[in-house]
Amino acid sequence: MNTLSYKTISANSETVDKKWVVVDATDQILGRLGSKVAKILRGKYKPNFTPHVDCGDNVIVINAEKVKLTGNKWNDRVYLRYTGYPGGQREMTPAQLLAKPNGADRLMRKVVKGMLPKGPLGAKLLGNLYVYAGSEHKHEAQNPEVIDINLYK
Repeated sequence: MNTLSYKTISANSETVDKKWVVVDATDQILGRLGSKVAKILRGKYKPNFTPHVDCGDNVIVINAEKVKLTGNKWNDRVYLRYTGYPGGQREMTPAQLLAKPNGADRLMRKVVKGMLPKGPLGAKLLGNLYVYAGSEHKHEAQNPEVIDINLYK
């Protein structure tokens, strides 16, 4: 029995293998794409997943402005925020958010942020997400790997 090892492997920041991946958001449904991206950021698809460590990959989302929502959710769904002042509750639909400057980035980050853990780890994981409205990105030096998000569950 001494030759076999049944120890659980716990990853830490030195042993984590982080990659760069590119995800094309063209004609993808927003929520389904967001949940898969959140799982990649978290590292859930890796065999050495550790819940309290940033062991996920860096994700580059391109063509974020071409994402889809089913039904009439572009106008019916409402995102709320509060300014902190009396009467300061503001609401915005996804269509209004996408029309603003950096709207595709803000919409994708809002969706993915809700699917990540709350607290310092979630904030760090959200920093590993890079969203671009078009097909060009500035991370060619990292040699990102293009993945098909439809192959993930």
